[in-house]
Amino acid sequence: MNEFKGQAISWHVVNGAIELALHREPCNEIGSGTLEELETFAGALPELAREAHALIIHSTLKAGFSAGADLRELYEGSQGMEKSEAVRGVREFLRRIHGVMNTLDAAPLTTIAAVHGVTFGGGFELALVCDIIIADRMARFCFPELRLGLIPGFGGIPRLKRDLGNAVVRDLLLTGRSFNVMKAQQIGLVSQIAAEGEALRVARATASQVGKFDRRTAIAAKQFMKPIPYEELKREIEIFCELFSRPAVEEGLRKFVENEGLQPYLP
Repeated sequence: MNEFKGQAISWHVVNGAIELALHREPCNEIGSGTLEELETFAGALPELAREAHALIIHSTLKAGFSAGADLRELYEGSQGMEKSEAVRGVREFLRRIHGVMNTLDAAPLTTIAAVHGVTFGGGFELALVCDIIIADRMARFCFPELRLGLIPGFGGIPRLKRDLGNAVVRDLLLTGRSFNVMKAQQIGLVSQIAAEGEALRVARATASQVGKFDRRTAIAAKQFMKPIPYEELKREIEIFCELFSRPAVEEGLRKFVENEGLQPYLP
């Protein structure tokens, strides 16, 4: 499946790079529909990887890369359920999204996130599975989950610890504040800063550069430098589910859903 166009994502192969575009309004919230299409992509990836050396993930929406998990769907889907049943549903969703994220993390390609604007929560976690993050000057990074009584659930904590260390994780997680692109580059999160609207162009140039080198060597280097923290990822799911069962989380999600602001996920 060299090309695909769905409701939330699309992809095609051009010049040896797979370009996966996020395009679900209003800001690429990741719910069950997006997850199904990401699973389709993960299933197609082994075949796609035979004719590509890089993967670029980007957004076509002006608002940003991704606002993260679809919290409205999470809240509404749990209404009227026994708490234990709702937790089982959340655990299954997290198990599936972790499967996709781990597949992208381990992909035998150089993976590049070209981000702009809002890169929050699960969207930030999606960027973190990539080998390289290229951000335009308007990008902002944040884990706002603590405002809801939760922790990031798509693998963000173990991956951020792997890449940057505990100090950055504690700052982002416990304060809930956002980092601008200059701060993100300073701490080593972002490798390149692009002019506004230019992240995809820079990512394409980077993918072209990657294609000049032996792919097997790149894969070996990636496996050595980027181990996947599987046990910590499993523990993250359990902690998330433990927290999700608390009444404070339901109240936080209710307030979020009822917020009439245009971007209630912003700090």
